[in-house]
Amino acid sequence: MPGSHPYDTLTPDVVLDALATLDLQGDGRLLGLSSYENRVYQVWLDGPVDGHDQVVVKFYRPGRWSDAAIDEEHAFAAELEAAEVPAVAPLRIEGAMLHHHGGFAFSVSPRRGGRRPELDDEEVLEWIGRFLARIHTVGAARPFRERPRLGLQEFGTDARDWLLGHHQVPLDVEAAWRTACDAALAAVEQALGAADPALRVLRLHGDCHPGNILWTPDQGPHFVDLDDARSGPAVQDLWMLLSGERAQRQHQLGALLDGYEQVRDFDRAELALIEPLRTLRLIHYSAWLARRWDDPAFPAAFPWFGSSDYWKGQVQVLEDQIEAMAEPPLVA
Repeated sequence: MPGSHPYDTLTPDVVLDALATLDLQGDGRLLGLSSYENRVYQVWLDGPVDGHDQVVVKFYRPGRWSDAAIDEEHAFAAELEAAEVPAVAPLRIEGAMLHHHGGFAFSVSPRRGGRRPELDDEEVLEWIGRFLARIHTVGAARPFRERPRLGLQEFGTDARDWLLGHHQVPLDVEAAWRTACDAALAAVEQALGAADPALRVLRLHGDCHPGNILWTPDQGPHFVDLDDARSGPAVQDLWMLLSGERAQRQHQLGALLDGYEQVRDFDRAELALIEPLRTLRLIHYSAWLARRWDDPAFPAAFPWFGSSDYWKGQVQVLEDQIEAMAEPPLVA
């Protein structure tokens, strides 16, 4: 069928049948959770299993990760759980964390409640900082072998070349966007090159924004969604928790590092990578949206993407990033 997408076949019956292959019986209630890259459902079970009457079932986007790379995600989550770090790992069912049904790889995890953390609260930030340090202590114990390193090529150069090669930038904006993007990537390359000889690389959460932290007042943070776990510098897992004007971001960073350094040393030289890493994420984000446009969920969720106004806005964003990369880094 023209315009069809693999997820079109992921009906509620397929979700429940996938669980049934593991002898988990749903009672018919499913709730789609916020996820665009994969499809994630909260499922109510017909009777508790290992103390769980609800589970979260994640169906991985076909073709994105190999089974070996997904296994590394699960192994990392299990290591964190074994170290009593509050990261949510999939359940091991019939000896495995990764399963297959209907052309999809999927996992089943316990449901964890919580809300987004209050990042204006110093105590909350310190608490998160301590647990990020514990994640990184586990992450530094061994390397990823299947998952890539965060870097200029995949997130910057390849993303730029794909967008231009697939004519995603409107002609009236293309020259300005290309100029801004090339200048931004040159500044990123200079920053990463200057840091590389001394840069400590470890396994990371990789996508540690506030939406991937579930907060409860009595237990603190639970870290979810290691789908973007990869190797990189520790600061990658900190900078996405900073927001607002420079003074506010500096204050937030100070609280995060106050907690982090109670557990693990942090190399302050990595602070010079915050804006370069932000720049890479911005370029990669545009390419991610364009590459996923055949998935019906994307036009529905991001109707503003792809217009000339969007790309003109991206030119300004990249020019702002060039200026930000030229400023002294945040200090804490």
